[in-house]
Amino acid sequence: MFTSRVRSIAVTLALVVGAGVGAAGIATAASNSANSNGGSPPAAVNPAAMKHGPGEQLLAGSTAAKVRAAALAAVPGATVIRVETDSAGAAYEAHLRKADGSEVTVKLNSAFKVTATQQGFGAPPAGQGAPPQPGF
Repeated sequence: MFTSRVRSIAVTLALVVGAGVGAAGIATAASNSANSNGGSPPAAVNPAAMKHGPGEQLLAGSTAAKVRAAALAAVPGATVIRVETDSAGAAYEAHLRKADGSEVTVKLNSAFKVTATQQGFGAPPAGQGAPPQPGF
């Protein structure tokens, strides 16, 4: 009887430990899947630490939200790096990282309508040299 009881406790304990390990594995897999976008997750970006064009200002509040929404509608599946005013002719611009890791700049007018999409971080204002790049 004692041996039977010890065996029953050991089997129960093994089942509990196995269920806990299995649940942890499932949670880790679900977390990794949720963070995946077909490749490695985008690097953390501090928009304030990035270089931007002369006279450009980072956007905040409802203006930033409208620019983000319009840019993401134009480039589905992308991640917004930063949104700001534009010194090269548009009212606003949004810098995004597409799911494939490439970057794109979306230009918008003052009514938050997309006017252009450029590969990379966009062209600089006339006479300003190379376009500003992320300062990671």
